[in-house]
Amino acid sequence: MMADPLDLVHLRTLVAIAETGGFRRAADALHLSQPTVSQHVRLLEKRLRQTLLTKDGRGSRFTSNGERLLVEARRLLAAHEQALQRLRVEEVDDLTIGSSEHAADYVLPELLGVLREAYPEVSLQFRLDRSTALSDAVNKGTLDLAIVLGGNDGEEVGTEVGRLDLRWVAAEGWQAPEPGARVPVVVFESPCGLRRRAIRKLFELGHDVFVAVESTSLDGVLAATRAGLGVALLPFFGPVPSGLRELTDIPSVGDIDLRLVARRALSIKIEDIAIKAVSDHFASIPRENSKADDDVAGPDRRELLRVV
Repeated sequence: MMADPLDLVHLRTLVAIAETGGFRRAADALHLSQPTVSQHVRLLEKRLRQTLLTKDGRGSRFTSNGERLLVEARRLLAAHEQALQRLRVEEVDDLTIGSSEHAADYVLPELLGVLREAYPEVSLQFRLDRSTALSDAVNKGTLDLAIVLGGNDGEEVGTEVGRLDLRWVAAEGWQAPEPGARVPVVVFESPCGLRRRAIRKLFELGHDVFVAVESTSLDGVLAATRAGLGVALLPFFGPVPSGLRELTDIPSVGDIDLRLVARRALSIKIEDIAIKAVSDHFASIPRENSKADDDVAGPDRRELLRVV
């Protein structure tokens, strides 16, 4: 049997008492009478069968039970406010969308089309960057949506919308290292989950690993790898880019999840449209086509950004 819910109005009154320092001040802040504030506290005490405040000289103080309820009340009120913000009908004039470079070719054209159809009057802007930078921008509210790589050691963010194969790649003619040989790797600058996974796997295979090149961008990693400066572990949904070949002699490390994160106050309708668009798009692409010719690897990212 479900317990009777706590009244958010009563919880808001309790928090106001704590933040203002008393019943009278809480009544003033909430534009209520002092007897009404007292009644809210009594109803909470009756509901929980606990004493929440006790007399302390001419004032009152919270009991240990009251202090515990304050913590929960603040959490509930914060979650309630966030839900209201996300569910309200939001009038948007522009949307700024970020994407990891690894997924841009396959995600942005589809997402662009769906959002333009749903919001024809909204101006759309895009940003390509590393997943860590994009997630940080969403948290700060400077990006509305971002498609980022998952696979972090910590808590995952957002919603999974697809998966990308992780493949070892090197320049044409690269010879696979002998067991125990020193292996140069081309990686992204830290922090980077791909970097950690690549180095850890090669160490597990008994190789002596050293970072030959590190870069802040996918273009930099690809250029250094094409130049034969080392091997790289990169995510792909489509074919390996020209000038590179997949190293099948090094054991696979599986795949990596692609996630969509949204800023906290963004309309849940917009977020749901974006999640469905990207998820459906990935689900519609046959996995066997991921080895197709380079000519169908997807639109050039610079051309996409120019068009937008």
